[in-house]
Amino acid sequence: MSSIIDDLLNPDALPDDTEKVSLVQTHISIVLVADEFVYKIKKPVDFGFLDFSTLEKRHYFCLQEINLNRRLSKDLYLGVLPVLFDEGTHSIGEGRGEVVDYAVKMKRIPDEMLMKSLFERGELKTEHLKEVARVLAGFHLTANRSPEIDEFGKPDMFRINTDENFEQTERYIGATIERKDYNALNQWTDGFYHENKDSFHERIRSEKIRDCHGDLHMEHVCLADPISIFDCIEFNDRFRYTDTLADIAFLLMDLEYRGRKDLADMLWGFYTEIAGDSNMDSLLTFYKVYRAYVRGKVNSFQIDDDQIARDKKKEAVQTAREYFRLARRYIE
Repeated sequence: MSSIIDDLLNPDALPDDTEKVSLVQTHISIVLVADEFVYKIKKPVDFGFLDFSTLEKRHYFCLQEINLNRRLSKDLYLGVLPVLFDEGTHSIGEGRGEVVDYAVKMKRIPDEMLMKSLFERGELKTEHLKEVARVLAGFHLTANRSPEIDEFGKPDMFRINTDENFEQTERYIGATIERKDYNALNQWTDGFYHENKDSFHERIRSEKIRDCHGDLHMEHVCLADPISIFDCIEFNDRFRYTDTLADIAFLLMDLEYRGRKDLADMLWGFYTEIAGDSNMDSLLTFYKVYRAYVRGKVNSFQIDDDQIARDKKKEAVQTAREYFRLARRYIE
């Protein structure tokens, strides 16, 4: 991927005029940020729960990303463009050359209006939380549901996700998670399934298992007018087909991770007024634990990515540790 990255950091390699191009990497994506647009390329990785290992799969999931994200970001996602290789160099857009990959083209969002940015500046207000709650509750009340989707609300089905988390993080014991925390969280999760089966089935009966967002944290919420909520899970249906409570729990956990339980409680209050999800404390805690653990896991994955710089890996290790510690605090 390094040659593609090097070539595409040249402004002339992009289809729209831009003065500069900057690079952002995650464990699954290369993101090229130009003046007005963003181009996102999926890395050829296979984590089991996510498989971008072939060109055909990456193309399919680029199209899925466009279609699914337009539910909450109608004007942000513009299309899918080929990444071409011709005469020894790569470019994005229609033209001559061999198609070697695909890029999702998006409008560049104003970074200063991200929920995370407003929070960090101390400018996240009650009105913002009310609007986020309104948009999310409306989305959850109308999102697709079906007997197939309901199946993913069953405890044995959701357990696939948590079992996978523990299997995939065992290798990071001593690096990003302590053995005692790993064991405690594993045992607590196992016990929760045994003691709360009825709660999962009641949520199915209440029609709360929907085709949700799946990755709902503050970096994926833009508080411009109108609000855009973007970057949902496109690569695995079982992460999106979930309890609406698991969706909102991610955003609540993210606020609590940053030390603002008061804002999380406020958002939860506004949300429940519309969605009617009160008296869910035990199950909400379960999903917060799950979300914190997932964030710990995906940050841990960056340790093994040769494309990510050493200083970024150190940051990822510290971030992963903090999320795992938060998960442990929830069960205490």
